[in-house]
Amino acid sequence: MPISKVRIVSPLESGSKAQASARRAIRTESADMPDQPQTEKQLIDLARKGDRSALGQLLDHHHNRLYNVALRMVSNRDDAAEITQDAMLKVIQHIADYDGRSKLTTWMIRITMNQAISFLRKRKLRKTTSLDTEFSGSGNGGSTVGDPGEGSALRDRLADDEELGPDQRVQQAEMMDQLHHALNRVEDDFRAILVLRDINEMDYQQISEVLSVPVGTVKSRLFRARLALREEMNKVFPIET
Repeated sequence: MPISKVRIVSPLESGSKAQASARRAIRTESADMPDQPQTEKQLIDLARKGDRSALGQLLDHHHNRLYNVALRMVSNRDDAAEITQDAMLKVIQHIADYDGRSKLTTWMIRITMNQAISFLRKRKLRKTTSLDTEFSGSGNGGSTVGDPGEGSALRDRLADDEELGPDQRVQQAEMMDQLHHALNRVEDDFRAILVLRDINEMDYQQISEVLSVPVGTVKSRLFRARLALREEMNKVFPIET
């Protein structure tokens, strides 16, 4: 019976190498693969029993979504790759504890979001320490997101439009850049709920499970988050009256 070899990637790797490494955080080199494709439930059952090949398939399938969640939270590809890798390592460590009460995607995103929020808190603490030491300040930037109840506006603005002309592409690129900056300036809790709802299109119940808050809190926080984002966007692109 061939023995599977597992490679765990060092968190010190960065850049595109780190992103690729995160995707291969657990990967079997065994030639013994199932003859027919298995459902996700079957893969989960196998992974919980210690089948590393099944776990590797699950991680590979969900990697891009986890990476995108991390990237929207921290806006840095190297940091997002490291957060994704850390999240995947936690999945590896705790897959046996997954009880199936929530979707696997929801469970994985919760782990990734917790890693991202922890990273942001540490980064904010480092910045605060630096500011206290140097007695220096910081600046601002922003775009318009329309009505705070219209989540599709944020998704649309973050998506590339291949049908735009050259001048429109430049304007769109500038708008998207300002939107990313505005998203970074809102509170971490607001950014998290915007990423989950308006970018990843998760429903209220899934967001409730990821953030461990009641559905009512999700709805009220989302409304306030969209208002906060619109306020940041209007600092650069004021609404004409």
